[in-house]
Amino acid sequence: MFRANEAYSRLPGDYLFSGVAARVAAYAEAHPEKASRIVRLGIGDVTQPLAPSVVRALHAAVDEMADARTFHGYAPEAGYGFLREAIVRHDFAPRGAEVHPDEVFVSDGAKSDSANIQEIFASDTRIAVCDPVYPVYLDSNAMAGRAGTYDASTGLWSDVLYLPCTAENGFAPAPPGPDARASLFYLCFPNNPTGAVADRRRLQQWVDYANEHGAVIVYDAAYEAYITDASVPHSIYECDGARTCAIEIRSFSKNAGFTGTRLGYTVVPRDLKDAEGTPLRDLWARRQGTKFNGAPYIVQRAGEAVYSEAGQRETREQVAYYLGNAQVVLEGLRQAGYEASGGTNAPYIWLKVPDGMTSWGFFDHLLEEAQVVGTPGAGFGPAGEGYFRLTAFGSREDAEEAVRRIRAL
Repeated sequence: MFRANEAYSRLPGDYLFSGVAARVAAYAEAHPEKASRIVRLGIGDVTQPLAPSVVRALHAAVDEMADARTFHGYAPEAGYGFLREAIVRHDFAPRGAEVHPDEVFVSDGAKSDSANIQEIFASDTRIAVCDPVYPVYLDSNAMAGRAGTYDASTGLWSDVLYLPCTAENGFAPAPPGPDARASLFYLCFPNNPTGAVADRRRLQQWVDYANEHGAVIVYDAAYEAYITDASVPHSIYECDGARTCAIEIRSFSKNAGFTGTRLGYTVVPRDLKDAEGTPLRDLWARRQGTKFNGAPYIVQRAGEAVYSEAGQRETREQVAYYLGNAQVVLEGLRQAGYEASGGTNAPYIWLKVPDGMTSWGFFDHLLEEAQVVGTPGAGFGPAGEGYFRLTAFGSREDAEEAVRRIRAL
């Protein structure tokens, strides 16, 4: 008789955002008279439509697909040259970051790459994650049998190194000591869920640590478009030595509204090699060649349009809109007496829940009393208990209404 992968059975409950959605759906079903009043600032999904230049590119690419002379079948698994070259030319070269087109691997999104990148590392690799953390990093390694066993009483995996992100360290931890025994570190800045950033000095510390200890940093830069502080690097490759220790993952979802269109990419430098001298770039290329047939031509043409002069202007306007929402929520919460951070260089606001309440208790309180949905901090890890995440990806009206209701409580 066959046996299922036991690692999956050790995962705790549902995926966080699936659980949140289920609770909201149950509340709406039980209170149909209030369902239309629900303001959703929980899941980080964008609401602004695709930029006009992107839509034009989509239409033009569809027309190409309707003509036998310009039809495209399977895409190159690493992405079309026109997009990889545009990525290097616009995302890295202006910042003095050395990245080459053949080190860029276009995909169907940062979430997929964040989950799949662990496949090119040895099964006994010990990972380290910030706490609180985007759940995909942990869950994907747990599915691979790399996280050990889960302790429901503590919310911790036995074989994972946790790096607490607290108010004391600005929710951006420093590298651990030399006895950490971890060799694969997941970092996300601007951070999901806390909205914290790592300035150039802190990020350089991480790069120096990784090179000194033979470790790799998987750097999730999905929210780099929201950085407004000049002291905060947009790419880890702005740091000296990053090409020998870092993989960077990026997304078109939050900077250009591609959550429903799906496009992202991962950079694996040729200089990044394991203890035996094997280039990780070649391993990732092998993995993608076997398991991925490439992002659709139509979507990659749309991605290319993001880098046009009009596309850059239009997407910057969208990012500014969401940052405006973030300021509305952040300042409104502070005026209501909440301790809140984030929202300046990131689309997430991280707030401390009222004394005597758990983060899930606060979730229920907001939903039942104000019909406002957020995400409990405990869902991101033990250090998230006592905190709550709100997103800026709704409409301005939703942001203002959510603040009004919360302040009324």
